[in-house]
Amino acid sequence: MNTFPRRSRRRTLTALLAAGALIGSLAACAGGSPGTTPPADIPAEGVDDGSTLTLWTRAPLEKQAKLLVEAYNDSHENQVELTVVPNDDYVAKVGAAAGSNGLPDLFAADIVYVPNWVEQGLFQDISAQIDGLDFKDQINQGHLSAGTSDGKEHVLPFVLDLSMLFWNKELFTEAGLDPDKAPADLEEFAAAAKAIQALDKPGVYGTATGLNCGGCLLFTWFPAIWADGEKVLGEDGTESLLAGDTAKEIYSTWKDLWDSGAVLPSSQDETGPTWTAGFTEGKVGLMYYPATLLSSTPFDAGVAGIAGSNGGASTFVGGDGIGISKDSKKSPQAWNFLNWLMSEDAQVGVLAKNKDVVSRADLASNTFSDADPRLVTINEVAGKGDTPVALNFQQAFNAPGSPWLTLVRNAVLGDGDSVDADNDEITAILQQ
Repeated sequence: MNTFPRRSRRRTLTALLAAGALIGSLAACAGGSPGTTPPADIPAEGVDDGSTLTLWTRAPLEKQAKLLVEAYNDSHENQVELTVVPNDDYVAKVGAAAGSNGLPDLFAADIVYVPNWVEQGLFQDISAQIDGLDFKDQINQGHLSAGTSDGKEHVLPFVLDLSMLFWNKELFTEAGLDPDKAPADLEEFAAAAKAIQALDKPGVYGTATGLNCGGCLLFTWFPAIWADGEKVLGEDGTESLLAGDTAKEIYSTWKDLWDSGAVLPSSQDETGPTWTAGFTEGKVGLMYYPATLLSSTPFDAGVAGIAGSNGGASTFVGGDGIGISKDSKKSPQAWNFLNWLMSEDAQVGVLAKNKDVVSRADLASNTFSDADPRLVTINEVAGKGDTPVALNFQQAFNAPGSPWLTLVRNAVLGDGDSVDADNDEITAILQQ
């Protein structure tokens, strides 16, 4: 999802605060209402008249963004000029541009930032256009919800990233586990990790995660809560529900795995940049892992949704949403790009072909995914996932030293007695 890896976390927080100040000033001047610059009447497919459009995206999505832009430019009169911004600089760049009315025609945003930026009026209201799509109910609902405020819709999915359970089939076989069967629940996950650890192979560990990376942890642990039918946040995003029974079982399971030596030791200090490296290098038996890395996994890996303590399957629907900026004067042309982005040509012909997740449930099974059953699994689990929405999500969960990170580290690396108090601290941030 790109919600998880945060290089130079302190720098990112500083950038966020600076951008927040800029956007806050902008909101004060503009009234802060979502969709403050509604588009003019736009044809159903937009306008393709040879206009030049500008588009910004974060560096983690560079590969997918370039493929999409290239395909659009090759098939349309309009031409999109893509700017790829380093991940750590993106929030500050958007904030500065918003304050000076210099946003591009289109820009993508990490889905956890979308609710805040919608509330600050950085995206145009495109409800009429989205509602006019025949397949609207097939578009990933997590991304649509994140961009909806007061019933008005502002973003569509740009690139989805899902958290999935991956396992190394060769290590499973060596450990006497069924390489074609995913652990059915949290208990079986832990048992598999310990079985692989028991192989006592030098440099090989049962599992791994990022225990100093709030984004990594929410991306991979929230789905286990959802799989049990529980929630992580209250309805309005101002209450943390991360001290429930399933959540506590997740923390205790990981504490047991850590204490037993079945977790890659570097997980303790992992802040995000290399949290998946151990698995990719074949040194980790199974772990919760980004679906976008499927094409980069150099060995036979099994893939399944993330199960809870009672089974089930879910996923964190991360990645980026995309919308038309408040500053664009080319809304009909920008909608032409967004309309095409949702088409089968883009979803299947570009994203599925590249082994990426499609944003439409009705395209989950397609020519490319049918050639690899794992892709069908990923696409189907996308419909069972969720995207939590909270205006102060970054400060509560992703920031260095966030109360969520404190909760996990106390629960897994500490004595585990402060979960309730730490959960209250998350709520306090969410309610600011």
